[in-house]
Amino acid sequence: MQVINIGILGLGTVGSGVVRILRDHQNKISSITGRKLVIKTVVVHDLAKKRNVDLTGINVTDKIDDLINDKDIQIVVEVMGTVTTAKEYIERLLNAGKHIITANKDLIATYGSELAELAGKNDCDLFYEASVAGGIPILRTIVNSFAADRIVEVKGIVNGTTNYIMTQMSQNHVDYQKALKSAQELGFAEPDPTNDVEGIDAAYKMIILTQFAFGMNVTLDDIEVEGISRVDLEDIKQAKKLGYNIKLVGIAKLINDRIKVSVGPVLIPVDQPLAAVQNENNAVLVTGAAVGETMFYGPGAGELPTANSVLSDIIAVTKNIVLGTTGSRFNDFSREGKQALPDEVVYPYYISLRVKDQPGQMLKITEVMTSVKASFHLILQTEIDDNYARVVMTTHEMSEAQLKEIISAIAELNDIDVIASYKVLPD
Repeated sequence: MQVINIGILGLGTVGSGVVRILRDHQNKISSITGRKLVIKTVVVHDLAKKRNVDLTGINVTDKIDDLINDKDIQIVVEVMGTVTTAKEYIERLLNAGKHIITANKDLIATYGSELAELAGKNDCDLFYEASVAGGIPILRTIVNSFAADRIVEVKGIVNGTTNYIMTQMSQNHVDYQKALKSAQELGFAEPDPTNDVEGIDAAYKMIILTQFAFGMNVTLDDIEVEGISRVDLEDIKQAKKLGYNIKLVGIAKLINDRIKVSVGPVLIPVDQPLAAVQNENNAVLVTGAAVGETMFYGPGAGELPTANSVLSDIIAVTKNIVLGTTGSRFNDFSREGKQALPDEVVYPYYISLRVKDQPGQMLKITEVMTSVKASFHLILQTEIDDNYARVVMTTHEMSEAQLKEIISAIAELNDIDVIASYKVLPD
C-alpha cells in the first residue's frame, strides 16, 4: 500500500491526540483512503520535554526546516497555536507544496482568506474543521449538507470554558470567581482566561462560522462582543425564576439581507435545546430556509474530540491527493455582505438596574422607556440592602438602537445604575 507521510507542528494536547488516534485506527483509515498514513516528523518547541504519547519511529525535531525541506512529507498538521509564527510557518509550508490542516481559530479568523488564496496558488488544500467547536463537524456539515439551502441564522455555545463557568454559577450558585477557579483547576480555563471569558475566542469562531454559512467576511471589529466576567449571580438566579438560563451565545443572523454577528450573555428559555447544554460541551444551531432549525452538539474541546476533527481533515486531504483534486478551497461560498443597522436588529431584552429606594424612581424609568417608544413585558423589584433595590425588567421586542438609547438615558439619572442588559431569545 502506498504511503502518505505526515508532519505535525506542535505536540501539545491536540497533537498528541492526533498521534494516538492515527496509531489506534490505522487499519480503518487505510481501508477508507487506500493509503497508509504515517507520521514521519514532529516539530516541537522543547526537545527535552517528556511526552505522554508513543513516538516510536517518529523523527522529533525543533527545526521547522525539517518539515519544509522534506519532499516525502505531503501533509502537515499545525496545532502549535499562536498567530504570527504559525502564519509564517504555514506560508512557508504552502509554498513548499505541503497540504495544511490546522486547528488554529485565531489564525483562520484573522488570515484565513489570505492563506486560502496562497494554498490555491500552490495547488494545496487548507482545511480547519477543528478550529470551531472541537469535536463537532460543523464546518464540513455546512459546506456539504446545507449547500442547497439558504442559511438565515447560526447561533450557538462555542466556548466550553465559559459554558462550564455559567453552568457552575447556575447549578451550584457559586459566584463568577469561584466558578472560574474551578474551571482552571480542572484544566478547562487557562491561567490567563481573558480570551475565553471576555468572548474573544467565541468571536473568532463566529467569524469562521459566518464565512461558511453566509459567505460573508467579518472582522473582530464588526462583532458586538461581551464576555461573562461581569455576569452577576443574582441575575442568573432571577433569570432562572423567569424560566431562562443565561449562556454565552454567538449569533450570526441575516436581517434584510444584511449580517449581524454578536457574542454575549443571552437569556434562553429553559425548554430550548441550547439552555440544556451543560459544562464544557458546545452546541451549534443552524437555521435554513428549507430545512428549518437543526442542532449539532458535542464536546467543544479536549484531546481526542479535537484530534478526531483533525483526522477527518487528514482523510479528506488524502482522498483529494488520491483523486488528484487538491487545491480547492475548503469553502467556496463568497458574497458581498453589509452590516445590519442598529434599528434593524430586534430582540426582547432583560435589563437589570440598581435603584436607590426612594419615591419617583419607577416613574423615571417609565419615562425613559416611553421616550424611546419601548414597552415593558414585566417588572420585578427585590431588595439589595436598606438603601437600594434591584429592579429587573424584560421588554417586548425592540431594536438595538432603542436599547442603546435606554442605557444612555438611564446613565444620566441620579441613583439608578444599569447592572446588565442581555438579549432574550424568543420562546
